[in-house]
Amino acid sequence: MIRGLYTSAIGMAAQMKRLDATSHNLANANTPGFKRDVVITQAFDDVLMRRVRDYEMRGINAINPSSDPNIGPGSLGLIISTLHRDFSPGSLQPTDRPLDLALDRSGFFQVSFTNTDGETIMKYTRGGAFTLTDGGMLVTLSGHPVMNASGSPIIIPPGNIHITPQGVIIVNDEVVDTINLVAFEDMTTLRPFGDNLFTTTEESVATAYAGMLMQGYVETSNVNMVREMAEMISLSRAYEANARMLAIADQTLGQAVSEIARR
Repeated sequence: MIRGLYTSAIGMAAQMKRLDATSHNLANANTPGFKRDVVITQAFDDVLMRRVRDYEMRGINAINPSSDPNIGPGSLGLIISTLHRDFSPGSLQPTDRPLDLALDRSGFFQVSFTNTDGETIMKYTRGGAFTLTDGGMLVTLSGHPVMNASGSPIIIPPGNIHITPQGVIIVNDEVVDTINLVAFEDMTTLRPFGDNLFTTTEESVATAYAGMLMQGYVETSNVNMVREMAEMISLSRAYEANARMLAIADQTLGQAVSEIARR
């Protein structure tokens, strides 16, 4: 019965984590370039279950030494193995805005992020819905400056903006700057940072972006609303089932303690 309490509680915690990830996906379904979270679970390692060797069992084994005390393998349920980010591409949606940009292959825009200590750190995003500040700086919708090939913010003067598939910015037929586009050998080495940004790790190896930049398009999120809603319903039912099993195990344990106390 104690084992049942643990198994149900662990199951509830795992389903809650998966519900959080699904809710996060649904909340960002309309965020350009957002990549959905996928929770990977795995079973606890099996352990060998044995019968309690009380006085009666010892007596039986004394008569029948071949009696096997092993019940068999057992598990406490599942645990969260890792939180995986699905980097599959979203669809390209035309907007006809000159500062809406999308990448047709695996790659990222490089932006700078300034933390509360004033330290500037390079981050990466697939969200290409950009805008200009009053000073003409190209920034994300959250205000993070977009970097050029030399790692500096991009300043765009007033005029007719054209951006080539290689990221070259041309204003009034004059080359102004080049957007820094970055790819990675293994995108699983990236970690979500928040605000639709990713940060690198020691294992991250940057490479040149080999695709094309599409002006006047934004990449939609890769969240499938129908799939996520169906997943949320399934997870909610699994959570409720674990909660009921926990209540039953608790009630059974309470009754057992009460009955034993009376005797």
